[in-house]
Amino acid sequence: MCPMPSVSPLSLSELTEHPIVQAPMAGGPSCPELAGSVSESGGLGFLAAGYKTPEAMYEEIKQLRGQTQRPFGVNLFMPQPDLADRGALERYRAQLAGEATWFETELGETDHAADDAYDAKLAILFDDPVPVVSFTFGCPTRQVLERFARRGTYTIVTVTSPGEAQTAEFNGAHAVCVQGVEAGGHQGTHRDDPQADGTGSGLGLLCLVTQVKEAVRIPLVATGGLMRGRQIAAVLAAGASAAQLGTAFLVCPESGADLAHKQAMTNSVFARTEFTRAFSGRPGRALVNRFLREHGPYAPAAYPQVHHLTAPVRKAAAKAKDPQGMALWAGQGHRLARDLPAAQLMDVLVTELAVARERLLKPDGTQSAAVGGGVPAGGAAADRTGGPGGTGAAGSPA
Repeated sequence: MCPMPSVSPLSLSELTEHPIVQAPMAGGPSCPELAGSVSESGGLGFLAAGYKTPEAMYEEIKQLRGQTQRPFGVNLFMPQPDLADRGALERYRAQLAGEATWFETELGETDHAADDAYDAKLAILFDDPVPVVSFTFGCPTRQVLERFARRGTYTIVTVTSPGEAQTAEFNGAHAVCVQGVEAGGHQGTHRDDPQADGTGSGLGLLCLVTQVKEAVRIPLVATGGLMRGRQIAAVLAAGASAAQLGTAFLVCPESGADLAHKQAMTNSVFARTEFTRAFSGRPGRALVNRFLREHGPYAPAAYPQVHHLTAPVRKAAAKAKDPQGMALWAGQGHRLARDLPAAQLMDVLVTELAVARERLLKPDGTQSAAVGGGVPAGGAAADRTGGPGGTGAAGSPA
């Protein structure tokens, strides 16, 4: 069998007309319809392969290719070590027994593999490459990232600290997705440390972007609580090349999120978010509902076992249209969600971004020093890493 010819990946600025990335949201929201609409509107749409079988992932890729010829991405979960305390899991199962009775369902089994079929998904993406692949919950090996680069695939690793970003750069990632604590859903930490729960050790997005920008030379995609164009302008000015939005797109009609989840984003009943292990066994930011309040304090650090344990209850709650029993993943900016079609939301965000950029200019038309050289008006800030090993000037928009 002849080896596939090597193809250089596009740079981040070449992948998108606008510096806006639709976050890969596992569990349904990031479906082909949403990703396709975002990509067609000049952003970078993403599919979420987490929790899906390799076959289901590939079917969604084929569906998305039928909707857009523009670049898109696929997100993979990294394999997780099995560190679950079996006794703690059984105690949590007993804790949840009343939920199963109330929703007339059974609790899930916890003996699923913790690798999320990672190797099988890699094989598909190596054999039939997509423009972008991103990773959550860890960093692939240098060999994996180099193989993607030879296939012409741009790779992005989710990070929550400068140290994680340096690991991603060392292993050959083309960019890092810098996730602040404001972000909804799971924190993409490379190591789940239960001792950090409740300590406030995570960093807010602007502080984290600044620290990571000074630690690595590859481009940054900033994510966490971003809902408006002026927030996108802020992270670009801080040194990011693009902004990734999840909660903002979750409420779009194209999103595959459950209607009760979408409606909860702006429902005054759900006034705030918290980090919790209640739904999956890994820290994630969600709207505070009854399930989180009652079970969060007792949830063990056991991912993905707790995810599988609670899955039938969460599905039954969604079927019953009961948001109090669902995992209502949401970022801190959830009250700013706008119920707009994805293409229209993209237009609004791009307009807001343009206005915010204009306000960063001095009256005489020159750019304010606060912008740090500014961001090109026609798309993502130019990065200088079209392939592995490329670098951009430290401290400048990359």
